[in-house]
Amino acid sequence: ISARERKFQAILPLRGKILNVEKARLDKIFKSEQILNIITALGTSIGDEFDTSKLRYNKVIILTDADSDGNHISCLLLTFFYRYTRQLIENGNIYIAQPPLFKVLKGKTSNYARDETALASLIKDMGSNVVILRFKGLGEMDSHELKETVMDPNERVLKRVSIEDAVEADTMFNVLMGEEVEPRKE
Repeated sequence: ISARERKFQAILPLRGKILNVEKARLDKIFKSEQILNIITALGTSIGDEFDTSKLRYNKVIILTDADSDGNHISCLLLTFFYRYTRQLIENGNIYIAQPPLFKVLKGKTSNYARDETALASLIKDMGSNVVILRFKGLGEMDSHELKETVMDPNERVLKRVSIEDAVEADTMFNVLMGEEVEPRKE
């Protein structure tokens, strides 16, 4: 929270994984504190009362650890947005932040790499005698590191979420978040 720019950034910390809305009954979804907090923070409501004009933020950015658990949390959140606030995706309001996995130090210079490919390229550019730090998650990063990598609009990397093929997207959410295990593994 201390890494944000208070004038135009808000943070809604969510602990752990949210409810999988693909499998849950409506009554269970509306009893989920995390889901209710997201709906309240957005300001748009959902269902018949959904109104994009009441969206409190121009960009809703999903920020999770850069590991498989973080990817699963992103998928859970995207499932919620797709099923209950789909117009936010269609309007280009939903983004996924791309936090770094590595920090590479050489002397007083530091650079960040988002994956192993970027790390290899960075090491090649920086030469020998580098120190490589691997972040296990966002909780390991100092506030200045978070600000430099995921909060600063001039430095961060965001992926805008879009729907190119609604039928394919619907199928993928059913496969990835549905009951059947075998198709999900494939």
